[in-house]
Amino acid sequence: MNVKGRWALLTGASRGVGYQTAIFMAKQGCNLILHSRKLEHTQQVEREVKALGVDAYCAQADLASREEVTAMLDEIEARGTVVDIVFNNAAVQIAYRTDYYKTPVEDFETSFRINFIAPAVICNRFIPKMIERGFGRIVNTTSGIKNEPEQSGYAASKAALDKYTKDLASRLDGTNVIISLTDPGWCRTDMGGPKAPNAVESVIPGIAVGAFVNDKKSGRFLHAQHFAGMTLEEAVSEAEKMEAHPYVI
Repeated sequence: MNVKGRWALLTGASRGVGYQTAIFMAKQGCNLILHSRKLEHTQQVEREVKALGVDAYCAQADLASREEVTAMLDEIEARGTVVDIVFNNAAVQIAYRTDYYKTPVEDFETSFRINFIAPAVICNRFIPKMIERGFGRIVNTTSGIKNEPEQSGYAASKAALDKYTKDLASRLDGTNVIISLTDPGWCRTDMGGPKAPNAVESVIPGIAVGAFVNDKKSGRFLHAQHFAGMTLEEAVSEAEKMEAHPYVI
């Protein structure tokens, strides 16, 4: 699927997986709305993607604030940008709680606001318009973390995002609006730390392949590391062979 000239909203675009996704999509000719908490965080990325020949601008919102998320979406629409693709990449991992029975409630509240509620609000704003236009792609970033109550706030918020995505997929199947889940794997990023086994560059092209599938099938779980080393064409072909299995990730 050709994304040249289309617009994608990418949350958490300033660094790590988000930065890799931004550069990759720009190389495919996709225009970009680059989200971060502050505009200055994505100004360098904006310059880099524009140098690749695409249009781009920065958008800011603290995803923990529903008001700021709504204001960002209002601004995007006020500019007249038609958003065809959404990468809900941004997330926060609050802390690693070794005494996990004493995990503060605030860990769950903040994790859910940023990792689940904000992506759901973004999806609910753009998907109806995508359906009306007959085209759209949503890629929600999840996590493979399991059996680690030390990270229960983060893990539970990602489980909520999985559930939301899979349920919504049941209503989108057969349309040309495709929603997918992706997991970058454990990478050497600010969140993943220096001991992670995977270089952040290894997420390409798998982290973005859900934007390029073109068979009207929603609900797939696309693990980025599975596609490491493939060309985009090879990754799309592989992804389209995968069946969507609800709640099996």
